[in-house]
Amino acid sequence: MSSELLVELGEDPATAQLGQLKLETIEDQQWPADESTLSKSETDISQRFDADSPHLPWDHPFYDIARHQIIEVAGDDNFGRKVIVFNACRMPPQHQLDHHKLLMYLKGTLDQYVESDYTLIYFHHGLTSENKPSLSWLRDAYREFDRKYKKNIKALYIVHPTMFIKTLLILFKPIISFKFGRKINYVSYLSELEDVVKCEQLLIPARVKDYDNKLRASLKPSAQPPPSPLHSPPLPNQVFGVPLALLRQRNPDGDHIPSVMRDTISFLSEQGLEIEGIFRRSANVTLVKDVQLRYNSGKLLNFTEMEDIHLAAVILKTFLRELPEPLLTFQLYNDVVNFSCMFTHSLLDGQVAFMKTLVESLPEENYTSLRFLITFLAQVSANSEVNKMTNSNLAVVFGPNLLWGRDNAMSLSAIGPINNFTRTLLDQQHLVFT
Repeated sequence: MSSELLVELGEDPATAQLGQLKLETIEDQQWPADESTLSKSETDISQRFDADSPHLPWDHPFYDIARHQIIEVAGDDNFGRKVIVFNACRMPPQHQLDHHKLLMYLKGTLDQYVESDYTLIYFHHGLTSENKPSLSWLRDAYREFDRKYKKNIKALYIVHPTMFIKTLLILFKPIISFKFGRKINYVSYLSELEDVVKCEQLLIPARVKDYDNKLRASLKPSAQPPPSPLHSPPLPNQVFGVPLALLRQRNPDGDHIPSVMRDTISFLSEQGLEIEGIFRRSANVTLVKDVQLRYNSGKLLNFTEMEDIHLAAVILKTFLRELPEPLLTFQLYNDVVNFSCMFTHSLLDGQVAFMKTLVESLPEENYTSLRFLITFLAQVSANSEVNKMTNSNLAVVFGPNLLWGRDNAMSLSAIGPINNFTRTLLDQQHLVFT
């Protein structure tokens, strides 16, 4: 993985050469269509949604953009930052795509996360002469994203960069800031992304995976990049990535709430309620891994000694995200995603009764842990005038960590309904958990 500083200022280069750049070979342009990457839980949602975009009705203003799945949200990275994915190969030919609307859709997606630290991953393979946007659109798009969007983006990873994208960034040197230039990283192989995010949680298009395999196969054995790490068997005392039911069985007291949740929430309740932007900041990845290793080794931790509010917050989110099955369980996926449509005009009592029925159907350890978490988050939002974390903001952070599809992926069109359910759960927690 490499990073190049795009910071030298100078005269705007002649841009006419850009259109002459060779983007892909004919062979690359004739890739077969992607295999479906939607999880079964997403394609089975409901007949009220079109199968091509299961969570946006056909008359939604962004339906024609969302159905291509160009932009996706993929949970948190290894640093506790939200991950936004842009797939160039899913862009249709220029005449079939409203690029202005695509830009507005991207802005609308980022608007949910720009107050928090976030990571952008751009899969470049598949950009061809037929689907590449114009240079003027790219320039306007960069300028459209003001400081609000650039401030908290911690890294932009360009996967499978070509001479075209590198030349493009050189042409843009005069308008790319020094700080933003330092955030751009080139990623040659998918295995390199494992340092940043677990690739299994990304909706990586099949053609991108095939292209990566093709690149690796073309290398000499001595130049082969390291393969993606294999999953090691769980440690005897492992806590992260272990089912809640197993954690409960291991606990000599039969406590339904995992120690990680008790430790982090107790610490944050005492010292984090008035910290502005709690749950929005990332943490040092080395410290995060060290804390995980200590928990997985059966050691006791005291977050008070570490004196790092954001580390505890990231550990809590990481624990939830690494559960083999989400806290709200796969079984409730369809009900949660359809919740907004089912209760668009319903009375509050109906919403509360429905949510109460759903959460009470959870396994005992899930229900107890969820109630413990939501009760704490209600305390956080009660201090929102100081910490700026309202129920809506907390829902954006925790929604994707409470529920995802069976293939461990999260389609962008499901984010809104899941976040809305989470916000309503926070709003009505005093009634749902009584």
